[in-house]
Amino acid sequence: MWCNGAVCLLLVFSCIIFIKPAQTQIIDRPNVLLIILDDFRPAINYGYGDEKAITPNIDQIVKNGYFFENAFAQQALCAPSRNSMLTGRRPDTVRLYDFYSYWRHTSGNYTTLPQYFKQHGYRTHSVGKVFHPGASSNFTDDFPLSWSDPAYHPSTDEYSNSPVCIDLESGELKRNLLCPVLPELQPGHTLPDIESTEEAKRFLQTVGTDPYFLAVGYRKPHIPFRIPMQYLDQHSVSKFTTSDLDYPPYGLPTVAWSSFLDVRNRDDFQQLNVSFPFGRVPDDFKLRIRQHYYAAVSYVDDLIGQLLKAVDQSRTIVALTSDHGWALGEHGEWAKYSNYDVAVRVPLVVSAPTLQPVRTDRQKIENVVELLDLYATLVDLAGLPPVPTCNVKRPHKATTCTEGKSLLPLLVSNSSDYSGGEWIAYSQYPRPGTYPTIAPNSDEPKLKHIKIMGYSMRTERFRYTAWIRFDPVNFKRDWSVMYGEELYDHSIDPQENMNLIDRAPLAAIKDALRAKLQQQFP
Repeated sequence: MWCNGAVCLLLVFSCIIFIKPAQTQIIDRPNVLLIILDDFRPAINYGYGDEKAITPNIDQIVKNGYFFENAFAQQALCAPSRNSMLTGRRPDTVRLYDFYSYWRHTSGNYTTLPQYFKQHGYRTHSVGKVFHPGASSNFTDDFPLSWSDPAYHPSTDEYSNSPVCIDLESGELKRNLLCPVLPELQPGHTLPDIESTEEAKRFLQTVGTDPYFLAVGYRKPHIPFRIPMQYLDQHSVSKFTTSDLDYPPYGLPTVAWSSFLDVRNRDDFQQLNVSFPFGRVPDDFKLRIRQHYYAAVSYVDDLIGQLLKAVDQSRTIVALTSDHGWALGEHGEWAKYSNYDVAVRVPLVVSAPTLQPVRTDRQKIENVVELLDLYATLVDLAGLPPVPTCNVKRPHKATTCTEGKSLLPLLVSNSSDYSGGEWIAYSQYPRPGTYPTIAPNSDEPKLKHIKIMGYSMRTERFRYTAWIRFDPVNFKRDWSVMYGEELYDHSIDPQENMNLIDRAPLAAIKDALRAKLQQQFP
């Protein structure tokens, strides 16, 4: 892969990358702050251009660095995506598509991103939801291998899905989707992300001069929208509309549909009596979902601002991203659980104290990149020994390697014009069958129920997805049995509202994309 060729560049850059033009002091082993949001589509005002977003603190991170406009997660589900990102391996390599297995036991003893920094003398610390808590991280968030200290989880996490939302009509406590609250009246008199911010600030007061790798995982804007009610005042429901194309794309195979069961399971949503699986959400409730989502984004942006005040940004690399996106009515869906752009596209923002943009118009990098590229990028940006690229045919065999590529050449060149190889992002999503079901859960199927895997590739212009037979026992793919295909042309349909798979003029393109996808996942 082209990233091997970048090693030569790194030998040159390693001596100069942490030198500002106006000074000669080299920053020895810069700190790293990795901020991970949950279910966060690129709802960012500056750079990403979401005018509904009020994100002054995230905006400042973008202004200080670079942002990747076309970054994509490898699976639109929390645990698989986080494990992929933090190991630098694809879900098929980690062999995790749900929440119930630990890669070191079932796939390989892979060196994680924080573990690599720890091995090179960094103090590593996890705050909040970084790895997905539970079985997928060995109920320890991969401590002590990845972290120098036990991972921190807020004490109020346990109430995140409890009936703590006040129903305005009955006064009863409910498990609602829309859940504005007064934090001081909540169990523990606070909220998880507030606790995480305080813990991160506490950690920063203890580090001294030693280099650190601090990962802070915020739970918002993940549902339920349990947020301080004051943030709703920043987002009047009147600024949101229902004029978007909120129905399944023309020609969509039923296997591709996400029926957003986690949203349907909330008390306030159940009162709407939306039919399963294709019923449409009432317009007034759509507007309120969007209002609460953007309010949750503003809430977490405020907390990020508080965190950044405690960070010495003159010595710290700051990276901000999300585990995956979230649909706000696009295609009639209200969640992730799919291969659409809106489900797998994430913000990816990187700033370093001595890697300042030459011009503001060079801050945006348009190349299609993958979330698993973050591993090698942060390693290279910190000046650590480059991580080897995994053997394409045997990615399980090496303990320390990555299936991603370093994006440092794009950052150093201050341009999207770096021609280092193919720019393709691969994602995937499992299904238990060809039609949405409640049992087994077709949005979050357990490994034993998976019968179909939807493999998807995103190029600069096209998204192509093939839903093929998958054996969860031996993790084998069968391309001879296909349950559906999708083809979207972003040059004319950036919202992916029209499946063009049966258009004869595009047959050659479809065949070429299918062959490339099958080559990646034989």
